[in-house]
Amino acid sequence: MPELRKEPVSGRWVIIASERASRPTDFKSTHQPIKSDSCPFCEGNEEKTPPEITAYREEGTKADTRGWRVRVVPNKFPALQIEGEQNKRVEGIYDIMNGIGAHEVIIESPKHALSLTALDNKNVEEVLWCYKERLIDLKKDKRFVYGLLFKNVGASAGASLEHSHSQLIATPIVPQQVINEITRAETFYKNNGRCLYCDMIQQEIDTNSRIVTLAEKFVAFTPFASRFPFETWILPRKHDAHFENLQKPEIEELANVLKDTLIRIETTLEFSPYNYIIHTAPFYINESEYFHWHIEIIPRVTNIAGFEWGTGFYINPMSPEKAAKLLRSTQDVHKNEQTQKCI
Repeated sequence: MPELRKEPVSGRWVIIASERASRPTDFKSTHQPIKSDSCPFCEGNEEKTPPEITAYREEGTKADTRGWRVRVVPNKFPALQIEGEQNKRVEGIYDIMNGIGAHEVIIESPKHALSLTALDNKNVEEVLWCYKERLIDLKKDKRFVYGLLFKNVGASAGASLEHSHSQLIATPIVPQQVINEITRAETFYKNNGRCLYCDMIQQEIDTNSRIVTLAEKFVAFTPFASRFPFETWILPRKHDAHFENLQKPEIEELANVLKDTLIRIETTLEFSPYNYIIHTAPFYINESEYFHWHIEIIPRVTNIAGFEWGTGFYINPMSPEKAAKLLRSTQDVHKNEQTQKCI
């Protein structure tokens, strides 16, 4: 029997229709590499990108040359322009403003890695440090109120180049989806005196049916009302509204948890496309007792069709409980294989 489940953070309803599919292979897609004769993100091709904003480099190397480990450049085809002012105005009932913002690309490795999982943990840590530092820097620009970090992997997930990279877009307005999350979290806090996300974390740990990875500082689980098969969230177990507040021990553990979770998803789905998104608090919120930053990982294995567009519901053919079990067992198999190779 299908179930209707309500997701408490957004308030959306999801239909869990497990009878529609039952095996991970039902969700696999054909991997189609994005071909490029000369990848602009590879070391040695620095002139093919706009001048770098910042980079983690070997000592003594110059900007826009070899010797970098993580490199940040403006997007060559930005969604928003860095120069100018908002110039808010109205046309009748319609609001308009100039498309002011920042659009940056975080190139995660000088080598042509296809996934964050191909990098060692220290490299992943530097990617996370870069996320943090770019948010802190963009927060200084009073034109911007929100920064969204995201990663597209695979052509059908929106990636135009296969070289592993992330993006950061700073906007002059807070996205409506984030406003909805903040509003619902604030209402829960006013009614209960507790953080909705902290309660969710504790319930997931207590229930233990959707946990993918449980570490000292972070937890990864498949949400109770997952929109998509194998959708996975990563949250800090300690309450914090801002991703950019992360400290060294937290970044070290998050690098491990994020890489581990992506390995599970990529192995289970044989490298199907996916996105991950980091939801953090708006720049102007100093502290928040009710909002809790988190990462949402969304495999692109099902299509949104007429019913979803017409209702706002999602139909998920894989229960999050079964997805979590498969993700846990995938890594167990991987570990066993590695052990056997070492014997």
